[in-house]
Amino acid sequence: MKNSVRRRIAAILATAAIAAGSITAGASVARADTPASPAPLTNLAHLDFLLGDVAPAATDEHTSYRLTEEPSLRLPWTYADARDGGTFERVGGGPLDPATGHYAQGAYNSDDVARAAVVYLRHWQQTGDDSSRQKAYEVLRALAYFQTVSGPDAGNVVLWMQPDGQLNPSAIPVELPDPSDSAESYWLARSLWAFGEGYAAFKDADPAFAAFLQQRLQLGVGAVDREVLDSYGQHVVADGVTLPAWLIVNGADATAEAVLGLSAYTTAAPEDAAVRDSLTKLAGGIAEMAATTTADPSRWPYGAILPWAESRSMWHAWSSQMSGALARASVALGDAALLRPAVTESARFAPTLLSAGGPDNGWYPSPTERVQIAYGADSRLQDLLATADASGSAGFAQLAGLQGAWFFGLNPAAAPMYDPATGVTFDGIQPDGSINRNSGAESTIHGLLSMLALDAHPDVAAVATAVTHAVARNGLQVVEAESAAGSGTVVTPDSTWTGESSWSGSFLSLERGQTATFDLGASAVARIVEPVSWQVQAGAASGSPRSLWSSGWLPLGVLKHEVGAQGITAVPGALLPQKLPVPLPAERSTVTVRAIAGTVQLDALLVRPVIGSLVAESPGGGGGGSGDVATSRVELVHNSLGVPWPASVGADGVHSILRSYDASGALVEQRALTGRTTVLLRAGGFAVLAP
Repeated sequence: MKNSVRRRIAAILATAAIAAGSITAGASVARADTPASPAPLTNLAHLDFLLGDVAPAATDEHTSYRLTEEPSLRLPWTYADARDGGTFERVGGGPLDPATGHYAQGAYNSDDVARAAVVYLRHWQQTGDDSSRQKAYEVLRALAYFQTVSGPDAGNVVLWMQPDGQLNPSAIPVELPDPSDSAESYWLARSLWAFGEGYAAFKDADPAFAAFLQQRLQLGVGAVDREVLDSYGQHVVADGVTLPAWLIVNGADATAEAVLGLSAYTTAAPEDAAVRDSLTKLAGGIAEMAATTTADPSRWPYGAILPWAESRSMWHAWSSQMSGALARASVALGDAALLRPAVTESARFAPTLLSAGGPDNGWYPSPTERVQIAYGADSRLQDLLATADASGSAGFAQLAGLQGAWFFGLNPAAAPMYDPATGVTFDGIQPDGSINRNSGAESTIHGLLSMLALDAHPDVAAVATAVTHAVARNGLQVVEAESAAGSGTVVTPDSTWTGESSWSGSFLSLERGQTATFDLGASAVARIVEPVSWQVQAGAASGSPRSLWSSGWLPLGVLKHEVGAQGITAVPGALLPQKLPVPLPAERSTVTVRAIAGTVQLDALLVRPVIGSLVAESPGGGGGGSGDVATSRVELVHNSLGVPWPASVGADGVHSILRSYDASGALVEQRALTGRTTVLLRAGGFAVLAP
C-alpha cells in the first residue's frame, strides 16, 4: 500500500480544525432597477493583504525563475486571525519559536500558494487586470521555489516555508509524506493545477515565463509518472470492490486537482503527447472510481464520486472537484465518456446534498462532520458549473445558483460567509451554526474562486446573491440507532474512527432474536430508509449477520451485513448504508428491525424523502441581491427513486417557470406556473421553479 491512512486522517482533521465565532458583516447588494450592470463580486483586497515577501537563496534543489535578478518572492500567509475592529493578523501554522521566528509548521504553504496563483490567473484572464497578471507571475515564481528540481525526489514539492524563506520539509505535527517532497502529495497535485493554468495564461503574453512553467509542470508530471502512473493498469481491492491503483495518494480528490491543471495545459499545448498521455491516465482513474458509485445512484453515495480508494465509506465536500475535473478533461481530451460520471453526480447527488443542508465536511458515511467551509462550497459550485458548461445543461446551472448562495446566507448559519466589500471569506461554519470569523488563505482563495465563477456566469450570480434564506428543506436526515426502543445493547466505542470511516457516536448491537423500533416521525411523502451498519468481511468466523426490517405488518426487506475482501483498507469490514428494498409509505412513521443471524451492529438510519426539496427566498420573501425582484423565490425538488414520481410544487400567488429535467440533466418540460401544481418527475430527475 503506497499511501498511509494517516495522511488522509491528517487531511480530514486539518479541514475540520476551525474554531467557533460569529459575524455581523453582510454582503453588499445592488438594486435590480439600477441601470448599470451589477458590480463584480470578486474583490482581491483581502488576498492581497495576505501576501508577504521572502528572499530565499538559490540551492541545488530549490530555485525559481530569474531568482538572481528578482530575489524577492511574493506569496500568501497561511492564516489570518480576526482581531478587534474587523482587522486581521497574519499568522503561521503551529506554535511560534520567538528565538528563531519559525513556526512549528511555517508561515506559507505550497497548497495555498498554488491556489492563490490560480485566483490571480483567472482574475487576470477574466478581467484583463494588469495587477493580477503581475501577482500571478510573482506567486507562480514563489510556488516554483517549493518544487524540488534535482535528486531522487525531483518534481515533488515541499509543503511549508518559514517567514524568512527557509523551507521546512518536516513539519510538526508530522505531515505525510515526511519529508514532504519525498513522495506524491496533495501539494504536488495542486502545483500541477497552478502550473497548468499558468502556462495556458502566459503562453502568448510572456513566452519565456510560460516555457519555465512548462518545464516545471513537466518535471511534476515526471514525478507523477514515476510514483503514481508506474501502477497504471493495475487494480486494488477495497472491501470487495476493485479500484484503480494509479491515483495520487490513492485519492480521486488529489488527482482531480492535478487534472484541472493538466486539462488547461493540454488545451494550450496539444502537441505535448507525454503530458496528454498522463492526463488521459489520471482522468481515467477518476472515472473508474466513479464507476463504483454512479452505477446505482439511488444508493449511497447517490451518484457522488468517492474521494479515496482506501475507503468505501467516506465522502467529503472539501477537495471534491472530481466531477468538475472529469468535465474539463472531457473537453480537453475530446472524450465524452469522461463527462458521463460528472453528469450523474450533478443530476443525482448535487440535489441530494442541497436538500440535506449543504456541503458538509464529511459523510463517513453518515453526515458526522457537519462543519462547512468555503473549500467545500466552492468545490461543489465549480463541479456544477464545469459540468453545465461541458454538457450544456441549464439545469446544472440552476443548481449552481442555489449552491453559490451558500456564500451569501443559504447555509446553516443563515448569514453571509463572503463580503464583496472587503473580499473576506470566513473560515467556516460549525454544526451549531456559529461562524469562525478568521479568514485564512484557503477560505479566501476558494471564496474568490467562487466569485470569479459567478462573475463569469451572471445569471447564476443573480440567483446566488438573491435567494439567501432557506424557507424549507426536506432532505436526508439521520436517526441515531441508540434512539430506538426495544432490546439490544448501546455500545460506545473507544474511538469513533474505524480507520477508514466513523461511527456517528454510539451504536446499537443486536443479537439474534433481539428487536428494536425506530420512530421516524410524521412525513407527507414516502421515505427511503438506509440502515448504516458494520458489515463484516465475508468468511468471518462469526458468520454473516442478517436483519429483517418491517413497519407493522409491512415487510421492508432483509439485509445481509457483509462486504468482500479487505484489500488495501485499514481494517476488515466496513461501515456502510444499505437501502431497504421497500420505501416506507407516508402514512407510516415507525420501522422495526430484528436480528435473524449473528450480531447486527447499527450506527444510524439515513432517511430520505422520495421527493426531496429546498425552497430558498430573498430575506423577507421579496427582492434583494443583485438580481431582479422576480428571483426572490427558487424551489428545487428531486426524485430519489428509479421510477417516475409525482411532486407537489409551487406556492399560492407566486408566478414562476417550472423546468423539469431527467437524470441526465436534459430538459423534459417547461411551463409557466401560478400557484401550486403537480409535476411528474422522471426517475432520478429534478425540477427547479424560478422566475
